[in-house]
Amino acid sequence: MECLLRYRGKDITAHEVEFIKNFIAQNPTLSRRRLSTQLCQLWNWVQANGRLRSMVCRGMMLALHRAGHIQLPPVRKLMPNPLAQRRKPAPLARAVWEPIQAAVGELNAVEIRQVRRTPEEALFGSLLEAHHYLAYTQPVGEHLKHLVYVRGTPIACLAWSSAPRHLAPRDRFIGWTAQERRAGIHLLAYNTRFLLLPWARVPGLASQLLRQAAGVISEDWQRLYQHPVYLLETFIDPQRFSGACYRAAHWRWLGWTTGRGKDAPTKQPNRPLKQLWVLPLVEDFRAKLRQSHG
Repeated sequence: MECLLRYRGKDITAHEVEFIKNFIAQNPTLSRRRLSTQLCQLWNWVQANGRLRSMVCRGMMLALHRAGHIQLPPVRKLMPNPLAQRRKPAPLARAVWEPIQAAVGELNAVEIRQVRRTPEEALFGSLLEAHHYLAYTQPVGEHLKHLVYVRGTPIACLAWSSAPRHLAPRDRFIGWTAQERRAGIHLLAYNTRFLLLPWARVPGLASQLLRQAAGVISEDWQRLYQHPVYLLETFIDPQRFSGACYRAAHWRWLGWTTGRGKDAPTKQPNRPLKQLWVLPLVEDFRAKLRQSHG
């Protein structure tokens, strides 16, 4: 069957387009939002946590509309874009944090808290905004936020999100097909931010926290999104960092990015090259990632 559109890992065939056209014709009073919700219900198009993929479905229907394959009803109400209008995290309160000075082996009571969808999420964002050179950016898709404490004092932030869909060195390392990648990409997690706070003066702390976070992230992901993760990945800018802490935490360097992101429609590099590092969380990660197909 001819594929008319590939959208977010789903192939839309001519048969499915005809189904959508008939569905719209049979429900002339429904808004675009209601159409997408009911279409997800009919197709059982859900996320791993069981929630409908309504927003993805609306984007898919809009792409079909713009390509001339279907005719959507007129827009009834322009909704504000929460991502475009998102406010920056609030500035930190004028608090003095206790300096943490110790050898890493003497550091007791380290606590890694997953603060996504908790009251501590605001503190996490404010710390990144104030102290990370890239500041805070709200992730999209599945994501976790780890805030690390010692004796009630925050000492580090680790942010994790859904993995990029196409990374040639990673995909060769896993050895999966394009179809297997589309089915299993949600089983990877991307470390988007790692911040040691300036009052945490502990040599060797970074690699220690990376090892500890690797021990809890899959369970935290399972708790929030009802599925585990089997492989972690991150990018390192060699002009700023050597990657020594990742190497010490047993991460593996796979190669370089192409310098082309999703905002490079001409396929020409538009950003600095970065190193790609990964960490398998289980020995049979390849089998688990590839068997997710079907």
